[in-house]
Amino acid sequence: MTFDLLASLRPASMSVPESGIVRLVNHGRTKEGLIPLWVGEGDMPTPAFISKAAHQSLEAGETFYTAQRGIPELREALADYHTRHFGRPFSSEEMFVVGSGMQALQIAVNMTAGDGDEVVIPSPAWPNMAAAVQIAGGTPVFCPMSLSNDGWSLDLDRLFGMVTEKTRALFINTPSNPTGWVAEQSDLEQILNFARQKGIWIIADEIYSRFYYGTARRAPSFHDIRKPGDQILFVNSFSKNWAMTGWRIGWMVADPSLGQVIENLVQYSTSGVPVFNQRGAVAALNEGEALAEQQIERAEAGRAIVDEAMALCPSARFVAPKGAFYGFISLDEVDDIEAIAFRLVDEANVGLAPGTAFGPGGETSLRLCFLRDADQLREGCRRLVQWLNSR
Repeated sequence: MTFDLLASLRPASMSVPESGIVRLVNHGRTKEGLIPLWVGEGDMPTPAFISKAAHQSLEAGETFYTAQRGIPELREALADYHTRHFGRPFSSEEMFVVGSGMQALQIAVNMTAGDGDEVVIPSPAWPNMAAAVQIAGGTPVFCPMSLSNDGWSLDLDRLFGMVTEKTRALFINTPSNPTGWVAEQSDLEQILNFARQKGIWIIADEIYSRFYYGTARRAPSFHDIRKPGDQILFVNSFSKNWAMTGWRIGWMVADPSLGQVIENLVQYSTSGVPVFNQRGAVAALNEGEALAEQQIERAEAGRAIVDEAMALCPSARFVAPKGAFYGFISLDEVDDIEAIAFRLVDEANVGLAPGTAFGPGGETSLRLCFLRDADQLREGCRRLVQWLNSR
């Protein structure tokens, strides 16, 4: 007797595809000597001062259930961090600790969209956002971005034109993964004014705000222009700035009036973030500014290495990104970018994520993470350019 268990599952749970990034990583994970530039993390382990704080918490027996919005010390540290970097006062009541940036996105989606609703997403985009919308029963609507000699750009008229009566939210990730696009403040003002007029939400993913290669210390932010009552949910993570990808801890910034809703959604999903993880996060915020600056400097150096290398590859189109820490490299004459990514693993021993993993607009591109050791990155770029020039 055979059973078709999949047929009885909720359709929305079946609507999301396997991650193209994870599929490639699973293929090449154990390949000896491979240089992994495929996922969105650096190669620096979490520094000892952060791990020590978590270890001390464990030794102190902080292994019980905790406050669903986050421990007071971490929420206060988050408020202080935002006050320092955005030059305006923030309250701990606006801060909500969650189990990763991904959970922050899921909560934001569950608060704003569901069955029959649409969320407009500039694309190429981090695929987890579209998946979160689909799992919630909604429909992601992709707004194509464009690549020119100045890099990737978003046509705001096109973005606004994709909004319908079914649209519940705009997802704005700036600086962007994977393209490195950065919204100017004038762009953010237009987007926010449009959202106000339409009564729709903005889900603002500003995880890469510090990784900005302009003259300022950070990218422009909705925090710079928002007013009380604006329908904005901010999602963020400890993963990138402080080398904590495996810790799975993030946060949301939202109006305090939404606090009970966020608390409920945390309670009925993960029931809070382990206290020892939160103690590590407090150390990251209070003692980790030099670490964050080091991460940004490494990324900027890596960006230059990739820019120099790709100039040696006539079949590739690359514009150094304005933000984040990815090179999104467009190739000429591509039939199957995923097949190319697999061949790079097998034949060049270097891993880059296929652009198809990032939705419409990525069909001819590869994403390369350049937050890496400089020597390893140079070798990875050498292998990549040599393979592309010989194909």
